[in-house]
Amino acid sequence: MTIALSLLTLLFFLTAVETIYLLVFTMAGRFGHLQAPPVNPNPVAKRMAVLIPAYKEDAVITDTAEQALKQDYPRDAYDVIVIADSLQQDTLDKLAALPITVVEVSFDVSTKAKALNATMSKLSAAYDVAVILDADNVMATNFLTHINAAFNGGWKAVQGHRVAKNTNTSVAILDAVSEEINTYILRRGHRALGLSGSLMGSGMAFDYTLFKQYMGQINTTGGFDKELEMRLIHDHHRIDYIDEALCYDEKVQSGAVFERQRARWIAAQLKYLRRNLPSGIVQLLKGNLDYFDKVFQTMFLPRVILLGFLTIGTGAALVLQDSNLLMLAGGQLLILLLTFYIATPNELLALITWKEISQIPGLFFRFLRSITRLGEASKKFINTPHSTTSTAINEG
Repeated sequence: MTIALSLLTLLFFLTAVETIYLLVFTMAGRFGHLQAPPVNPNPVAKRMAVLIPAYKEDAVITDTAEQALKQDYPRDAYDVIVIADSLQQDTLDKLAALPITVVEVSFDVSTKAKALNATMSKLSAAYDVAVILDADNVMATNFLTHINAAFNGGWKAVQGHRVAKNTNTSVAILDAVSEEINTYILRRGHRALGLSGSLMGSGMAFDYTLFKQYMGQINTTGGFDKELEMRLIHDHHRIDYIDEALCYDEKVQSGAVFERQRARWIAAQLKYLRRNLPSGIVQLLKGNLDYFDKVFQTMFLPRVILLGFLTIGTGAALVLQDSNLLMLAGGQLLILLLTFYIATPNELLALITWKEISQIPGLFFRFLRSITRLGEASKKFINTPHSTTSTAINEG
C-alpha cells in the first residue's frame, strides 16, 4: 500500500505541472491584452486562395462552397478552391455550377497534406494569402476582412477563432467546450503573454509563398497542421490569433466518432513528441522558447484523461483517508475545474446540464480505448464524417 501511495503521489506531482500550466495561460487569456495587428495606413485587398480539401465530404461540401462565396470581402480578390478527393459525380456537378475552382485529386492513401500540395502545384494564379478550411467549415461573413487586416499589418501566419457550428447533442456541446478551452489557453492566453499561438488545422491563413514553401516539406498521414506549426516556429515564424475572425466548425455528435477522432489526435501528439523532443531542448538552449513550449505541450495528458485521473485520485484519497494525497489530487481537481469554468464562454456554460456532465465518464473511457487505435491512426488518415450544414449555425 505504501508503494502504491508513493506512486500515486509521484503521478500527481507530475500532473501538477500541467494543471498549473493550464491555469497560468487561462488567467493570461482572461486578464491579458490580446495584440491586434498593426494598422496599415494604405491597406490593399490581398489576393486570397480559400483552399478547402474535401475527402468523401459529399454531405457538406456544396453548402460550404456556397457559404464561402458570401464574404463581405471584394469578390474579385479571392477564389474559392475545392480540392475534390473521392467525391461523387453528382456532387462534382453541383460544384461545377458554382463560381469556384474545383481541383480533382486522387491518391492511394489520401491525406490533407497531399491534397494541398498537389493543388498548389496546379494553381497558376498569383496569391498573397492562403486560407485553409475544412470541408464542413463556414466562415463568418467578415472572416476574410479580418484576415486581410492582419496581413496588411505584416502578419504571416494567423489562426482564426473556430467556434461550434452545432450543439445538437451532449457530445457536441462537450466537444464545443473542449475547443473553446483549447482556444483560450493555446491561442488567446499564449498571445497575451507574447508567445506564439497554435494552429487548429482549419480557419487559418498564411502568407501564400511561405505556406507553399513549408507545405512542400510535409508529407504526413495525420496532423499536418502540427508539423507545419513546429516547422514554422522552429524557424521563428510567429503564429498570431484573431479572436474576432469566426469560423464555424462541426462538432462530433457521438461517442464513437469522438473516439476515432481522438485516436488520430493522440497518434499525432505522440509522433511529434518523439520527433521533436531532442530539438526542443536544443532550441530552448538557443533561446527559442516558442518552439520548446510547443514540444512541452506534447508531453501533456489530454484534458479529459487529466480530469479523470484527478477525479479518481481524489476519490482514492477519500477512501484511504490520506490527507496529503487529497490535497494534491483534490486541490488540482478544483484548480482544473476553475480553469475550465473561466475558459468556457457563457453561452456554452448555459448549455451544460447534468445530461452533459453524465457523458464525461463515458468519454474518459472512450479516450482510454482510443489508445488501442493508435496503430491504425498512424498508418492511415481517419476521416471524421460531417453532416451538419450552415443551417445549424442559426439553430444553436
